[in-house]
Amino acid sequence: MDIDILLVLQEFREGAGSFLSDFLSKMTFLGELNTVLVIMAVVYWAVSKEFGSYLLMGWSGNRLVNGVLKVTACAYRPWIRDARIIPYGNSMTTATGYSFPSGHTMNAATVYGGVTVRKDMPAALRIILGLVVAFTAFSRIYLGVHTPQDILVGAAAGLLVMWLIAKMMKWIEANPQKDWLVLAVGLGLSAAVALYAGLKPYPEDFDVNGNLLVDGAKMANDTFKSVGWCSAFLIGWFLEKRFVRFSTDIPLIKRITRTVIGLLVFYAVSLIVVPLIKEWIPGWGGTMTSCFLQMFYVSFIFPWCIKKFEAPISGKADLVK
Repeated sequence: MDIDILLVLQEFREGAGSFLSDFLSKMTFLGELNTVLVIMAVVYWAVSKEFGSYLLMGWSGNRLVNGVLKVTACAYRPWIRDARIIPYGNSMTTATGYSFPSGHTMNAATVYGGVTVRKDMPAALRIILGLVVAFTAFSRIYLGVHTPQDILVGAAAGLLVMWLIAKMMKWIEANPQKDWLVLAVGLGLSAAVALYAGLKPYPEDFDVNGNLLVDGAKMANDTFKSVGWCSAFLIGWFLEKRFVRFSTDIPLIKRITRTVIGLLVFYAVSLIVVPLIKEWIPGWGGTMTSCFLQMFYVSFIFPWCIKKFEAPISGKADLVK
């Protein structure tokens, strides 16, 4: 039935012209990894450290959940299951890993859904961002890269994780000295996920010519990315909380400066350093190491630089006054 739904949407898409397809392609962009990571980084560095920590913590949890479910279900993408499915445009290029559940949907459930589960947020904003989650999820089936159950489970799991993380962050706020417990449990779960993904067997199905349909080891790559991101955030979050303690209670010009500098270096790390690491360290080790570095920069290295280099500037300004 799921393939039948995709075929109906595909027929409608082909007859409706490109307007709706182009719109939903832009909506699906809002759920891409780099998009949500940049948004969360800017919030964490320059808007609200508390809210940014909540989003990054929730995203780390969602990535682990997504990674475990993907390598457990090992569900093939729709076009592999049925050759009649033809994804729209270049949608296949961002459809990495196994199909179930939708990573884009879980990403959207983190950043935009993370607002909807917070009752302290304005009602209008919660409704608008709830619609963004819905449109992002729907875009994945409309473009032909996921099935309905992929997005439904992705949305439900993503929002549930964010609700739990919101509760956990309140607990940490009331028990700040027990943050080490969150660190220990999170790193333990990350290690367990890495071992599970690395040791479990993957299905091997072949086409009529004897070619392997899906390389399970390659599909598990997304899970190892998740392990790198999650462990890096937890370590960086703990170190920043204990030893750095930067603030986002700053003037607008500093917020803009932080955003520009932080993102320039982030893109330098992502576009230059990350490919080099993957070249030097092949396989899953390189994947986890490069993702660890990327997130550790976001959660600790740049905040440490903020605290180290902004404070002397403020001090000199105070002396001048």
